[in-house]
Amino acid sequence: MNQYVTGTVIRELREKNKMTQLQLADKLGVSDKTISKWETAKGYPDITLLEPIAEAFSVSVTELISGNTVYNSNVSANVLKSKFYICPICGNVIHSMGEAVIHCHGVPMTAAEPEQTDEHHKIFIERIEDEYFVRIEHDMIKNHYISFIAAESSDRIQMVKLYPEANAETRFKINGVKRILFYCNRDGLFYADRF
Repeated sequence: MNQYVTGTVIRELREKNKMTQLQLADKLGVSDKTISKWETAKGYPDITLLEPIAEAFSVSVTELISGNTVYNSNVSANVLKSKFYICPICGNVIHSMGEAVIHCHGVPMTAAEPEQTDEHHKIFIERIEDEYFVRIEHDMIKNHYISFIAAESSDRIQMVKLYPEANAETRFKINGVKRILFYCNRDGLFYADRF
C-alpha cells in the first residue's frame, strides 16, 4: 500500500481524539501492537480499514488520505467566508462556504486567495437603480481573460461566467452586496470591497 496514510496522521488523530492505542485497536478490531506498527511506520493499514479508521476519527477518507483535516468552524455558513477553487486543467469553478477537500481531474485544489485589485485589473462599479453595473478593464482574448465575476453578501452569492471575446462586465442586484470578486485566468482572484 502507498504511504499516503501515514502513522503520523493516525497518531495525531488518535491523540486529538484522546484515544489510547488500545481504544483505537478495539474500535477497528485489530491489536494495539498493530496500531503501534502503523504509528512507527513499520506497517500500514489495509485498504479495507480506511473507512473504519476515518469513521473512528470522524473525518472523511479523503481527509485521512491527504493528512489534512478540515475544520469547518464556519457553522453559520456566512457567504462572506466563501472559498473558490479553480481547476488549472479545465477552469471548473467550485464554490464552498468553508473549508473543503476538492479535486478536479485528479488534481487536489487549494482555495484561491483573493488579492486587492491592481493597475492591471481595474474594476469599475456603478450603482444604477437597484443594481451594480460592474466592468473590469481587461483584455478578453482566448489565452488571457476574466473567467467569472461574483458578488457576495452575507447570505447569498451572485456569479456570472464570462467568456473570451466578450466584455468583462455584468450587473448584480444590490441585495446587501459587500464584496465583488473576479478571476483572471493568468493572475488569479481579485476583490473590491470599497465601493
